[in-house]
Amino acid sequence: MLQTATLQFLKDLEKHNNKPWFDENRNRYEAAKTDFLAFTDTLIDSFGKKDASIAGLTARECIFRINRDIRFSKDKTPYKNNLGVSINKGGRKSMLAGYYFHLQPGNKSFMGGGVWQPMPADLQKVRQEVDYNFTDFKKIVNSKSFKTIYGSLSTSEGMALSRVPKGYDTDNPAAEFLKFKSYVAMTPISDKQLTDKGLLKQAVQAFETLQPLIDFLNEALEA
Repeated sequence: MLQTATLQFLKDLEKHNNKPWFDENRNRYEAAKTDFLAFTDTLIDSFGKKDASIAGLTARECIFRINRDIRFSKDKTPYKNNLGVSINKGGRKSMLAGYYFHLQPGNKSFMGGGVWQPMPADLQKVRQEVDYNFTDFKKIVNSKSFKTIYGSLSTSEGMALSRVPKGYDTDNPAAEFLKFKSYVAMTPISDKQLTDKGLLKQAVQAFETLQPLIDFLNEALEA
C-alpha cells in the first residue's frame, strides 16, 4: 500500500506546479518518492519470483524523474503531477517490453505494460511475430484472466493505424492486431485501492496476467 500523504503531495503539486513551491515542499516530495520507491522494491521482489528477467532490478533503476522536459513544449510547468516506474529487463531505459505502474491521484492511476512506440525495426519484428504466431497471440489476449483484468490491448488515440500496414493483406486473420503501433494493456487503479493493504497482491496479479504477453513481445524483440 501507499501512504495517503504521498497522494496528497501529488494533489498539492498539481495545484502549485512551480519551483518556489516545490523547493519549499521538497521534504514532502522526498517522503513521497521514498514511499513510492519502497512499494516498487517490494513489488519487484514479489513479482521477480515469477519473472526472473526483472528480479535483479531496483526501484531506482525504474523510476522516472519528476521534472518535465519543457524544451519543446508549450506547457512550461516544471513538474509532472505523477510518479511512474517502468519495470523492464534492463531498467526504465530498456527498449524491451515490460511492466508499468503509474501513480496519479484523482483516480488516474493505472498499471500494466507492454511495448510503447517501438522503433520501426522493432515494431516490424513484433508485427511479424504476431503474424507468424497469431494462434499463440490470440490465446494470450483472449484468455479469461487477461480479459478480466485488462479487457483488451489499449486502443486509445494514436495506438493504431487506420489501415493494415504495408506488406500485409487486408484479409490477414491478424489484420486488426497488425495495425497497432504500440502493444500495451492497462488497468485502472482507484485512489482507494492505492492506500489499501491489498495493493501489492493486486499489482502482482496484474503483472502475472500480463507476463505471457511480455514474454511474447520480448521473444520478437530479442530475436
